[in-house]
Amino acid sequence: MASTDRRAQLAGNLGEVRERIARACSAAGRSVDEVTLVAITKTYPASDVVLLTSLGVTDVGENKDQDAGPKAAEVRAAGATPRWHFVGQLQRNKARSVVRYADVVESVDSVRLAAALAKAAADLREEPLDVLIQASLDDSPGRGGAHGDALWEVVDAVASAPSLRLGGLMAVAPIGISPDVAFSSLRELSGRLVAQHPSASAVSAGMSGDLEEAIRHGATHVRIGTSLLGMRNSLR
Repeated sequence: MASTDRRAQLAGNLGEVRERIARACSAAGRSVDEVTLVAITKTYPASDVVLLTSLGVTDVGENKDQDAGPKAAEVRAAGATPRWHFVGQLQRNKARSVVRYADVVESVDSVRLAAALAKAAADLREEPLDVLIQASLDDSPGRGGAHGDALWEVVDAVASAPSLRLGGLMAVAPIGISPDVAFSSLRELSGRLVAQHPSASAVSAGMSGDLEEAIRHGATHVRIGTSLLGMRNSLR
């Protein structure tokens, strides 16, 4: 009964989120097919991931390697095969663990991390690892993301690594800056990136509170947690 109730809850939430995405795409003159929903399942059990995949969710995201690795294994054992996105700040010593289960790492923000992932992917994967560069939109210390010249140095490092595939950019709207302003800046950065690397057109931006603004400014992926899974009992 609990599983049935949870599936119904997730189905209702998913329907509402998909409606928001559809309305935002319509307002922006975009096709809903241009936007991928990434369900952020951090702190939630593998059973929720399995239920979401049964409801048609294809992409899920996690932000802590120590949680994501075992969860991915449990989901795989249950027969579900979503595309896994690692979205949190990542230490270089976790690179070999992350490349074993992640299909995409969205939070690459330094040349040294790019090098660690490149070596791990070359050693442990048959296919290149998809990578998004995390851009800092306000250059705030202590928060993930590369800014200014450092951003383009990371781009060059990823683009030159055969075991990595440069997919595009990821960013979070900084506190104190309106999402419209933040994502407009990200759109400009994406335009510069695509001019140099035409296939790197992914833009991961927008969460439960600002997905509409992100889609308005060209997001191809929105990362949705609270609106989909509910308020977390504990934030880690």
